[in-house]
Amino acid sequence: MDSAVEGLVDAIWFNQGQVCCAGSRLLVQEGIADRFYAKLKARMDGLRIGDPLDKCIDIGAIVDPVQLAQITAMVSGNTEGETYQTTAPEGCFYPPTLITGLSPASHLMQEEIFGPVLVATTFRTPGEAVEIANNTRYGLAASVWSENINLALDIAPKLVAGIVWINGTNMMDAAAGFGGVRESGFGREGGWEGLAGYTRPIASAKPIKRIAAFASSDGSPADPLDRTAKLYIGGKQARPDGGYSRAVVSPRGKLLGHVAEANRKDLRNAVEAMNAAKGWSKSTGHLRAQILYYIAENLSAREDELAKRVKDLTGKSGTAEVEQTIRALFTFAAWADKYDGKVHGVPIRGVALAMHEAVGNIAVFCEDATPLLGLVTPMAAAISMGNRVTLVASGPFPLMVAEIYQILETSDLPAGVVNILTGDHADLAGHAAKHQDIDAVWSFSGADISGLIEKGSASNLKRTWVNNGTAVTPTARDWLAAATEVKNIWIPYGE
Repeated sequence: MDSAVEGLVDAIWFNQGQVCCAGSRLLVQEGIADRFYAKLKARMDGLRIGDPLDKCIDIGAIVDPVQLAQITAMVSGNTEGETYQTTAPEGCFYPPTLITGLSPASHLMQEEIFGPVLVATTFRTPGEAVEIANNTRYGLAASVWSENINLALDIAPKLVAGIVWINGTNMMDAAAGFGGVRESGFGREGGWEGLAGYTRPIASAKPIKRIAAFASSDGSPADPLDRTAKLYIGGKQARPDGGYSRAVVSPRGKLLGHVAEANRKDLRNAVEAMNAAKGWSKSTGHLRAQILYYIAENLSAREDELAKRVKDLTGKSGTAEVEQTIRALFTFAAWADKYDGKVHGVPIRGVALAMHEAVGNIAVFCEDATPLLGLVTPMAAAISMGNRVTLVASGPFPLMVAEIYQILETSDLPAGVVNILTGDHADLAGHAAKHQDIDAVWSFSGADISGLIEKGSASNLKRTWVNNGTAVTPTARDWLAAATEVKNIWIPYGE
C-alpha cells in the first residue's frame, strides 16, 4: 500500500494547483490516513508561492481579491476537522491548506472552493468510498488510486463523473472526450462524442402543425363501457392527486372516455418511483432486450385492437402506426446489448475507455400526432439503455395510454421503470424542467414548451432535447445518443 500512497502524494504534488483549484475532495482509506497526511504535509511545506510567470513557482496568486475573500470566509467559517496551513506572501495569495476529518455533509465537502485548499475524509470500505464520492452535486472528474487494479476497475464505473483516472490524474487528450455530469455540465469536447456535439441533421426542419383535441357535439358515448384511464406510476394505475379528468372525443363527436389530469404532485410521485427503480440501470443489456422483445410480442398480439383504437382517436388508419411501433420495440431491443463504447488511443502507456452509461431519470413530452408510436419509441429507446422514464402522453389523443398500461403490466417490466402521465404539457413542462431529481427532459410536443424546458433546466444543468416547434425524425442512433452519457476511464498499463 505504501507505493499507492507515494503515487497519490506525488500526483497531488505535481498537480497541486489544478487539484486544489478544482475544489477537490480527497478520500483516504482509514488504515493509511495518518501516514498519507504526514507525507502530504511534508510536501506542502516545500511548496513555492509567488509570481506564476516564474517557472520555479508551484502556486500563483488568486485570480481576484474578491475570490481571496471568498476562500478565506469559507475556510475560517469551518468548524469541523483539523486544519493545516503553510505560509503565503503578502498580496493576493492564500496559503496551501489541508483540512482533514470532515464529514460528507460538510459545507467544504459539498461546495467548490476554487483555491489551494484540499479537504479530506476517510472511508472504511470501497462501497462507502463510492457513496461519499457521489454525495455531491458535481461530477466533472475523479481519480482512483489502488494497487489492486481489479478493485480500481470495479470502482471507476460506479463513480458519477464524466472522467475517471486510474492511478493517474489530470490526463487530457483530444482523442478522448472531456466533460462532466450533474452540475458540472453536459456535453463533451474531444473524441467522437465531442465531434457529435457539433453536428446536425442535413434534412431541413419543418414546423409542427398544432393538433387540437376534438370537441364533443352531443356528449353521447361511442362505447357503453365507461373508459376512465388513470395514471401509471410505480407499476400501478393511480388516481390523479387533484382528482380531475377530462373527456376524450372521437372525430365524429362521440365520447370515447376520460383521462386523468396530472399535476406536479403526480409528477413528483413518478420521480420517486423512478428513483426506487435504480436497479434497472445495473441490469444487463441482455435482460433489457428480452423485456423489450416481450413488450413487442404482447403489443403484436393486440395489433388489430390497437389499430382500431388509434383510428377511433385520430380518425386515421392505425395499421401503419402499430407496425412502426412494433418495429421500434424490436429495433431498440436489438440495440440494448450492442450500443458499445469505444477504446481511445491516447498518448500514455494505456487506453481511455469511453463507456456508455444511462442518463438516469428522463421525462418525455410525447408527440401529439402519433399517440402510440410517439409514446412507445422514446420509452423503448430510454429503457433499452438502462434509464427510467416518465412519459407525458399525447395531448389531443391521450386515451391510448389505457391500452399501454395493460401491456406493460404483463411484460415483466420492473415497477417504476416506466411511468405514464396524462395532462396538459404546458402545465407539467416547467415542473419537470426544474425538478432536481430529473436528469434529462425530452420534448416532441406540439405545445410551445421548448423555451420553458430549457430555461427551467438551467437550475441543475439537466440535459434537454427539444424540438423548438419543428418536426424532428430522429434515427435510432440519435435516440441512443440522447439516452446515454459517455464516461471516459483512463487506464494505464505496464510497469
